[in-house]
Amino acid sequence: MSDSQLATLRLPPFGLIENSDGGDIFKPNCFPFFLFLYVSLKCDVAKSSYSGEIDHTGFLSDNIGSLFMNQDFSDVIFVVEGEKFPAHKVLLAARSEYFRAMLYGGMKESDEGVIVLEETNVFAFRILLRYIYTAKLTLLEYKEEQVMEILGLAHKYGFVELQNAIADYLKAILNNKNLCTIFNISQLYFLNDLTEYCLVFADQNATEVLNTQGFLQLSLNAVTQLIARDSFCASEIDIFCAICEWVKIRPEMQAAAVEMLMKCLRLSLISQRDLLNIVRPSGLFAPDTILDAIEEQDRKRTTDLTHRGFLTPNTNIATAQLGAIVISGELPSVLLNETVVPPDGDRSLTRHAIGDDEGIVVQLGRPYIINKITLLLWDRETRMYSYYVEVSVDRHDWVRVIDHTKYLCRSRQSLYFEARVVRYIRIVGTHNSQSNRMFHLVGIEASHSSDEFNIDPKTTLLIPTTNVATIENNALVIEGVSRCRNALLNGQNSDYDWDNGYTCHQLNSGAITIQLPQPYLINTMRLLLWDRDDRYYSYYVEVSVDQINWTKVIDRRTKQCRYCLPMVCMKMEDSTPKIYRSGNMNVILIGPLMKFLE
Repeated sequence: MSDSQLATLRLPPFGLIENSDGGDIFKPNCFPFFLFLYVSLKCDVAKSSYSGEIDHTGFLSDNIGSLFMNQDFSDVIFVVEGEKFPAHKVLLAARSEYFRAMLYGGMKESDEGVIVLEETNVFAFRILLRYIYTAKLTLLEYKEEQVMEILGLAHKYGFVELQNAIADYLKAILNNKNLCTIFNISQLYFLNDLTEYCLVFADQNATEVLNTQGFLQLSLNAVTQLIARDSFCASEIDIFCAICEWVKIRPEMQAAAVEMLMKCLRLSLISQRDLLNIVRPSGLFAPDTILDAIEEQDRKRTTDLTHRGFLTPNTNIATAQLGAIVISGELPSVLLNETVVPPDGDRSLTRHAIGDDEGIVVQLGRPYIINKITLLLWDRETRMYSYYVEVSVDRHDWVRVIDHTKYLCRSRQSLYFEARVVRYIRIVGTHNSQSNRMFHLVGIEASHSSDEFNIDPKTTLLIPTTNVATIENNALVIEGVSRCRNALLNGQNSDYDWDNGYTCHQLNSGAITIQLPQPYLINTMRLLLWDRDDRYYSYYVEVSVDQINWTKVIDRRTKQCRYCLPMVCMKMEDSTPKIYRSGNMNVILIGPLMKFLE
């Protein structure tokens, strides 16, 4: 039927369809079908957006899946524990390098129609074979030990995607009871990601893991790897007792292996009473070794011992939700309160009187391994502070990790140090640039940061590898003329002209001074000078940590300088760089790309 015929069709009162010339073209009982077809054709012609792509992978999967345990076209039979499994060589070879080598690699199985698989679990093989044909597997239908068997075959036959999927499933069902079994399996099949996941889980549940039957089934390597970690945080005497039970059920173990395991224990963390009453009677340590541990306890400070602590990377653990409390300082309840700073200013902040060495002390909910502390000093005014930070595990022996007593600091302080176990954090203010003799702390965070950083051990100063003269890093321009206060630090180093986008000062009068929030150890900075005409500049650069004593690190008063200038100077403690200019015209500095490198 042509389009013109379709256009002239009409419906008679009783359902008979006629042509325009009066002739019948369909019987009345065909009317419903024709009407539907007519409408469909109209829609296809008017609105078709067919892409030309055909995707029948669902049919293909179903068709291939129908060959599972089907003898049609089967050319090989596997025998597992007496049960026969018909299969198709080409399909198995396409799905697995292991079967490709077995069936087409010239091995004896290549010419055999029946292949017996030894040391293979028949249940797991049936499930794996179904997966080979269908690419589907519902792990929730099986018990944990069955899933382990399937994982073993997936590893043996090289089904990497299935192996990784099962590993992800095991992570999801991990608990204290099955941890050790899964940990053993992860090491057996070299599933490194699953192994690390198990270790982290064990770290957070160390005491519970030690008391499970699964711990006694761990391999020597697994036990050693577990208890050697600083983050496996349990009582050392509990670890010792668990190791004793582990050794007791292995009387055949060689002395060298036992000795290697015992080296992972930290006897100096066990009380002298337990050393004498529990460790010594076990016979696992020589008397001299026990005496050495007691001597180490007496000789060393507590902070110098190798403690265990909980590890939660990149997480602030100085929060009330995690059990942290402020045990020293005025208005202690304010510091860990995440609400906005009260409107009445520093009178409502946690503080202490300068000269009081007890300072502000934060007790964490439990011992944590940390390497970063972030402080927020009161910064609603121009005041600056000096301070130091000490940490402890018992509140008796303290170690100073940050010493900023010689420097003027303001606003946010990002403080890095070597990772160590900490239970108490003490912040002691030593100077307030205003007459107020109080040290004010707005907020505190403590964490184990995964950031790479470099610390100078002598000064405890951070050696940054990125630009710290930015607004994001709380740098300020405290001297200099600009239409926009932070034009020098906002990172806009191309969109500038005579009217905006720069900072300047009159020659022989003042300077451009940038204040960093905390001291850094730097040796490089870059300046972008005004370059919209042919002018040049001469200048010098000084740095200071207290705004009183200045050190000249760059002197280009006898040179004609233009454009973006890198300046390399000696390694220096820097809190406030100051840039002076000399020459025959006003001095302009465009967005100083102050990149401080080690």
